Amino acid sequence: MTDAIARTAQARSFLERAWHSVLSYLVKFGVVGGLGFLLDVAVFNMLRVGVLGADQWWATAIGAKVVSTSLAIIFNWLGNRFWTFRHERHTHIVQEFVEFVVASLLGLGVSLACLWFTHYVLNLTSLLADNISGNIIGLGLGTIVRFVLYRYWVWSPRRAASAGKSS
Repeated sequence: MTDAIARTAQARSFLERAWHSVLSYLVKFGVVGGLGFLLDVAVFNMLRVGVLGADQWWATAIGAKVVSTSLAIIFNWLGNRFWTFRHERHTHIVQEFVEFVVASLLGLGVSLACLWFTHYVLNLTSLLADNISGNIIGLGLGTIVRFVLYRYWVWSPRRAASAGKSS
């Protein structure tokens, strides 16, 4: 009976550590990212159907993705800075923003590569094909890249710990 209680306590301790070290960040990151995704997809589709002019560069598949993702990057930085990683943010806000943008641009690169490949190489140019390649496959793969870079570079727990020691 004592072994069962000890194993239960160890399991609970492990789950609590997992929750505080990664899972809570994943949930918050997911909420911010989900809202950013909705913003990204809405703006992308509005631009692709020509709401702001069909003959402009932002109405092209690549142009629309650059604009929509740029807006989502700013939204996501604010959400992640002030909610998801609020305990790890640094006092050098410009450095943090630059690092966030670099990580986000790498994620955007993944999304643009998927969109470019299907749109220009495979010649799948419908709005549905653009959404699948850019907003589902590309954004999904890019999200993995961004989360790892945000968590372990931009808002690294080691960085927050060293900032706390120097304060």
